[in-house]
Amino acid sequence: MAAGGSDGAKAAGRPYDLVVFGASGFTGQFVVEEVARTAADGELRGGLRWAVAGRSRQKLQAVLERAAERLGKAAPGAEVGVLLCDVGDAASLAAMARQTRLVLSCVGPYRFLGEPVVEACVENGANYIDISGEPQFLEGMYLKYNQKATEKGVYVVGSCGFDSIPADMGVLYTRDKLKGTLTAVESFLKVKSGPEGVCIHDGTWKSAVYGLADQDNLRKLRKQIGYSPVPIVGAKLRKRAFVFYSPEFKEYCVPFMGSDGSVVKRSQRYLHTELQETPVQYGAYVNLGGLGTVVKLMLAGILFILLVKFSFGRKLLTKYPEFFSAGRFSNKGPTQKQMDGTSFTMTFFGEGYSEGQDPQNGKPNVKICTEVKGPEPGYIATPIAMVQAGVSLLEDTACLPKQGGVYSPGAAFSKTKLIDRLNKRGVEFSVISKAEV
Repeated sequence: MAAGGSDGAKAAGRPYDLVVFGASGFTGQFVVEEVARTAADGELRGGLRWAVAGRSRQKLQAVLERAAERLGKAAPGAEVGVLLCDVGDAASLAAMARQTRLVLSCVGPYRFLGEPVVEACVENGANYIDISGEPQFLEGMYLKYNQKATEKGVYVVGSCGFDSIPADMGVLYTRDKLKGTLTAVESFLKVKSGPEGVCIHDGTWKSAVYGLADQDNLRKLRKQIGYSPVPIVGAKLRKRAFVFYSPEFKEYCVPFMGSDGSVVKRSQRYLHTELQETPVQYGAYVNLGGLGTVVKLMLAGILFILLVKFSFGRKLLTKYPEFFSAGRFSNKGPTQKQMDGTSFTMTFFGEGYSEGQDPQNGKPNVKICTEVKGPEPGYIATPIAMVQAGVSLLEDTACLPKQGGVYSPGAAFSKTKLIDRLNKRGVEFSVISKAEV
């Protein structure tokens, strides 16, 4: 198999290409299944040598057996390694990182549990991917480890799940499909559920609670990083009201509260400063439906924001996720039926300037509409996105940024075959329409 990054020379001495850390956690088990499926498909040159890692051998074994059963095998292959390590034990994390070219970290909330894994990977020359939707963690890791990761030739790529691969790669896909210069995009997320409804594991809920409580520190962190402002090219993207009606969807929409906006902005800043590409302005929204849903969600949102400000409020929110989220979040997570009945569509409306038109002059004269569609976001699409990002990191080494460092997905994977890989796995990118204005 081709060696990864400048760490390639040492890769020969590493028994594994990839280790799933936190494999027995709620999301980890689905990631293990996706890795097993990818390994069985034989898409990687020379096969995939992989392992699972976590605190309990028994639980890790059970996860491997579940994955084998789901893939219609009698037992997990003996070639899959089992590594015991704990996020609280630095020596065990270092030992894991030394044995692999890439760690897929599934242990969250990342703000509490993520950094020791990043540090172990950077210090011991293993690449790192996570599925964090927590901007403060992602940008904090950039501030602390970007320099060292660059020196070591290690790639650290956060947000490689539903947060924020569909949005980040969707913007790049839209840009690449427009003949001309794309200058602004808005995305609209719609999640469809079956008769059983939607449910999300409460790990995501906890991340949201702590993330919202810590907004001030995120602002301080960004000051420390000292980001250069991203220039606005073309007509300025208009600011929308907090709740607005979309004539395209005939539904009410609100801003998307996840990390998509900040992740896309980081990618656009990198592509502009490092590769001199035209930066794209971006707005992320979510479709809610009718007015009744909007009112219900607004009331729940106000209560959430009030409680998040106080430590007893945060305790209540994290202790009773089902109650405060009207059953949308639970510590049991979704049932298989709920997952099978759920899917998402992210629609991108882009505008820009046709070839030969100067984006600094006049109004945008071309429009494009694209779509990213996929299965249930949290536990089907997220493992697909994470594992295919991992495959791209291992296989498309010549197309990665020239140096290691802490990257957003769009910055790391803009030149790789990630979108093709996702299309094959059921997270599909397509052009809906193009028009001259």
